[in-house]
Amino acid sequence: MQHTYLRYECADAFSLSCSASATPSIPHSSSILSFLPNNNTNSLLLSPAGSQLIAYDLRRGLPLLKLGHSENLSGGVGTGNALNSTQVISIDVAPPTSTDETKVATGWVDGSVRVFSLPHAEVRIATSDPDGAGLVRSLLHRGPRPVHESLREALTLNGHASAVPVVVFERSSTAVRLASGSTDGTVILWDVVAETGLFRLLGHTGPVTGIVFLGGGEGGGSGSGMDGLVTSGSDGLVKVWDLNGQCCIQTLVGHRGSVGCLALSFLRSGSRIGGGGGGEEENEKSRMRIVTGCVDGQVRVWSVEKRDDPVGGKEEALSTATETADANDEKKDIASNSNEDICHYMGSLHPPSNLPTATTTNNEGIAAIHFHPNGRFVGICRSNDRVIEIYAARSELQAQKKRRRRLQRRREKQNAASNAEKGTTKKRGMLDDPESDDENNLTDKDKIKEIETSHDAIKASDEFEYRGTVRSTHKIRGFAFVPTPERGGGIRIVVALATNAFEVYSIPRPRPKDGGAPVIAEKVSTLDMYGHPTGIRSVALSSEDSMACTVSKNVIKIWNVANRSCLRSLTAAGSSSSNDSKAATSYYCLCAAFLPGNTHVILGTREGHLLIMDVASGDLVYTEENAHDGAIWSLDLHTGQNHDAISLVTGSADKLVKYWDVESQEEEDRQHHPMVVHARTLQMTDDVMCVRFSHSTDPTKRLLFVASLDSTIKVFFDDSLKFFLSLYGHKLPVLAFDSSDDDTILASGGADKSIKIWGLDFGDTHRTLYGHEDSITDLRFVKRTHNFFTCSKDKTVRFWDGDRFEQILLLNGHASEVCCLAVSRTGAFVLSGGMDRQVRVWERTKDIVFLDEEKERQLEELFDKVDGREENTADVLLSAKRDAEGGLNDDDEEVDKPQSEAAVKQSILSVSAGDRIMEAVEMADKESKEISQFKRLKEEKGSIKQRAPNPMLFGMEPPEYVLWVLRSVKSVDLEPSLLVLPLNHVERLIHYLILLLRAGKGIELCAKISVFLVKSHQAQIVSNRTMMTPLRELQTLVRLRTTEIRDTVGFNMAAMRSIAKFAKERKNKRIDYEEKSMKDIWAGLGLGA
Repeated sequence: MQHTYLRYECADAFSLSCSASATPSIPHSSSILSFLPNNNTNSLLLSPAGSQLIAYDLRRGLPLLKLGHSENLSGGVGTGNALNSTQVISIDVAPPTSTDETKVATGWVDGSVRVFSLPHAEVRIATSDPDGAGLVRSLLHRGPRPVHESLREALTLNGHASAVPVVVFERSSTAVRLASGSTDGTVILWDVVAETGLFRLLGHTGPVTGIVFLGGGEGGGSGSGMDGLVTSGSDGLVKVWDLNGQCCIQTLVGHRGSVGCLALSFLRSGSRIGGGGGGEEENEKSRMRIVTGCVDGQVRVWSVEKRDDPVGGKEEALSTATETADANDEKKDIASNSNEDICHYMGSLHPPSNLPTATTTNNEGIAAIHFHPNGRFVGICRSNDRVIEIYAARSELQAQKKRRRRLQRRREKQNAASNAEKGTTKKRGMLDDPESDDENNLTDKDKIKEIETSHDAIKASDEFEYRGTVRSTHKIRGFAFVPTPERGGGIRIVVALATNAFEVYSIPRPRPKDGGAPVIAEKVSTLDMYGHPTGIRSVALSSEDSMACTVSKNVIKIWNVANRSCLRSLTAAGSSSSNDSKAATSYYCLCAAFLPGNTHVILGTREGHLLIMDVASGDLVYTEENAHDGAIWSLDLHTGQNHDAISLVTGSADKLVKYWDVESQEEEDRQHHPMVVHARTLQMTDDVMCVRFSHSTDPTKRLLFVASLDSTIKVFFDDSLKFFLSLYGHKLPVLAFDSSDDDTILASGGADKSIKIWGLDFGDTHRTLYGHEDSITDLRFVKRTHNFFTCSKDKTVRFWDGDRFEQILLLNGHASEVCCLAVSRTGAFVLSGGMDRQVRVWERTKDIVFLDEEKERQLEELFDKVDGREENTADVLLSAKRDAEGGLNDDDEEVDKPQSEAAVKQSILSVSAGDRIMEAVEMADKESKEISQFKRLKEEKGSIKQRAPNPMLFGMEPPEYVLWVLRSVKSVDLEPSLLVLPLNHVERLIHYLILLLRAGKGIELCAKISVFLVKSHQAQIVSNRTMMTPLRELQTLVRLRTTEIRDTVGFNMAAMRSIAKFAKERKNKRIDYEEKSMKDIWAGLGLGA
């Protein structure tokens, strides 16, 4: 009989505030922060945190919501409630709509796009929670789950083959369309309502870094007059796409390097920009501007005009662009644009030359550009920098005044130069300009008219003025403007730091007496309680498994395991006295353990110190300086039988293993705090990498295991330190080991990627296990079993059987190397911490694991992975055309290469769905033949009993059964599954679609499938003349049935509008139910009897 096990699944993850700062392996995204719309003035900040999204209340500094989806393992195994194992890298929140829910789009590392629907009631409940208890997720939960746990089935859109760093909703009242960009250079437009991909745009040769929609949207007014899309990529190109024609209509060149970010907004020219003066008209039209950031450090501004309107003054714009030396190269590329282009270059933005940021960071690439929701401010963040530059948009009249002053200064310089040559130099002041006198005599309407007919183009420096600078404490990974207005006309900005923390800054409105001087941003709050600044080095559990201690560099955090909340956060720092002053020194912690009683935690540092921290107060109560001369890599604790004696052993890089006795301090005010006293020392020949006690309670049988740098494990008796065994076999140093509870076997893992199981009777090697692809960093046994967990630098956690020498489970989820493990005393859950700064909780479920099924599932996952070198559909079609025409040259290939294709991607789910459709068609054909034979036999013999329905078809007719199978396929996987069908099955499926349309069943689904099949197999269908007659009938039926549905929907919508109008009219009227009978409630609505 095959041995079975219980499955471990990821239930939750914590200690990560923003995954954008977690690992450098995750692609950079400029859209990592967004705000959830809320009826209250307090908006929730939404941030990606590993495998889920977390919503923070910035006022209270608490995480209130977790938004994630469950992982569906192939083969239908698992509970279906486990947290997914991939990482989210980009987010976007749909604009507010009339519905009672908010849509949140997310882009993931595995190439999928997921759309979550978050009800407004859920946000209100989470916001009103006084404790912010939205952090709990557990597979062991009994009873109803909390509403703000928010693990739901998301809409999954599969079409990309690599990571998706950009997702953008269409800024319309419905938010139906969604655009996503991938690192493979493709852009896909999705229909969120139909849950399908419309098409894929091909054109970029590098990762897509930014996407914005053109046309419609907010502001109206000065839109581009087209349904378009603007995309930027690391290939240095910005492309403008016509979504109706699915083609690129303009390419913005001139960027010297990769374009890292892209932003678009309508500049609100009617409202007063803080400190910008008054007197503007309130009905001026909005101006659409595109701002691009390049790796060369330049921030370029482009105007978006209607495609059919000539752009006046473009020659002047090109001439003014040559005022600086770096614009000479751009002029050659930009001048090639025709008058039909809708995007026109306006210049670049530069901070004032008298600021430090103008010289120190000007050469850094642009990492993120965002507009304020009101369209009045734009923020610019550079790569690897701590500064955000804030610019304010001037009104149209102010921009025109700025342009006039600029042109006037240029004319003065030209006149001064010409007069100097003639020897008649004359200085002219601002008040001597005759143009200024004419300007004062113009009314506001005349000024606007002059602006519209001006032949001197407005530059970017005329429309934007430098407002101020935000200086953070660490490097910035992303930022977002707070949408809620601040008192006094200022704005707030949230910054995501590289230290896994958030900072909120306030930028006040400039005072009139300052004369337009840049303002200074003030820090409002910092949220760093719920995230480690660096990778997690060690995880330790208390004896009751109620608290966990995590260590990363100089930060120690104590967590409540039950609700994932941070109880204490401490910076390991001490004071080193000098001659006249005291300077604080930070300690780099490497290992940790709870002392008996769970009131204190002992830490080992890289500097060789031992620290003891009080859990209740979060203070360092004892420091044993220079306990070792080198880094303390490992420590372990052991208590006596009566818990009266506590022994501590430490292993260090100074080739020493030291024993310490834990005692109480002698000071009166510190008697309840422990201290350590050196007891014994064991000298080793090499650096000590790991030390561990055995689990025996008999002091004479207790063993001490020591792993050294010479790749061996030495075993000593604990009481006498007498040498017992030497375990050698590893080719590289052993980094982790552990013994079973009965002290019969010892499992070890090292840098040679292998796991060895040793017998402690004679020190023989039972078996060597392989599976990890990198160094093994930690190993822990499950209590009272011979099963153990290992973690490695290959980002995985594995579960092994030490008796049968087999791998049970492969647990994925970490985005970087996993450094440490902690197993609960009952084995109910396991904690794993890694360099991605997150702690994942693996809980034991009741789902049974069969090893054969697990191996088969892993093979299916390998099949489902898409090779990065796989050609896309356009390349396949091009190669087929080349073969058919006998070869094409390079020029023809560039011309004929399509710019769009179908947005489909094959996966294991789509292939299995295609198999089910083929099986359904075959079963329907077989059943149809049997039905026809039965009818023929009945006509011949006359009296035959009624034919029993086929149970394999659930008693349904063949067309109905095919419709039932088609409806069971998810709409996301429908089109990829139809591409799997061979041509003969396509013909039979079209036959059943005709039968269904005749009966008027499944009209919408049948019409959708019919159109897709005809488009996909057009060449084969045209060449096959037998399909002409069915296609004509199919065309007639689709048109007829869809017209009927359209008329029905139109009639129902008209009736609903009539009812709404009637209800609005009678909303405030009193209805006398006694006088009016229930039969007359529809009277007067025009809906008939």
